[in-house]
Amino acid sequence: MTLVARLKVTLSDVEPQVLRRFDVPLKIKLNRLHDVIQAAMGWTDSHLYEFRAGGVGWGVPDPDGYCDGPLPANKTSLLDVLEDVGTRTIHYVYDFGDNWHHVLKVEKIDDAIPGAAYPRLVRAIGACPPEDVGGFPSYADFLDAIADPKHDEHDRMLEWHGGQFDPDEADIGRILDNFERLAQKWAQKPRKPKAAPRRL
Repeated sequence: MTLVARLKVTLSDVEPQVLRRFDVPLKIKLNRLHDVIQAAMGWTDSHLYEFRAGGVGWGVPDPDGYCDGPLPANKTSLLDVLEDVGTRTIHYVYDFGDNWHHVLKVEKIDDAIPGAAYPRLVRAIGACPPEDVGGFPSYADFLDAIADPKHDEHDRMLEWHGGQFDPDEADIGRILDNFERLAQKWAQKPRKPKAAPRRL
């Protein structure tokens, strides 16, 4: 039976709270876990990222090898991190400019539900901040501006964002669609039967 991990992902320093709870296979590679977090939070995967635990980092190494960067995320699984580091808390940083810090907690490990597709959303609270808003201090300024029609930056921020923004709306429908796309993309493809040898 495949084991799955329930993760609670909380975006740090942001009010109102942004939280996602979802199930993923325990052996998911970290690069795929990155894809799940992007899909769950609503980020656009436009920037670098890094998972951190026990003084070790995993992400996208420098392709030219000039920098001592993170270990390759595509070669390490969630299970590897839990076993090697001995922790159930992992930190995930997305966009080193805006520096969005997420805390991932493994809440439980259990058998997969027969027939269920993974990743599987359990709960979603709050809207993800807009991409490139400038980090959590600028996000607070953005929320102040859009909430007050008399604010000097109100119209400019609405135009920049492309319309209204509700910080309490998690957009669960979009998360479910994103998760379904990932599940289909990662589903094991049936193997083609080998062709019978031709008779001479």
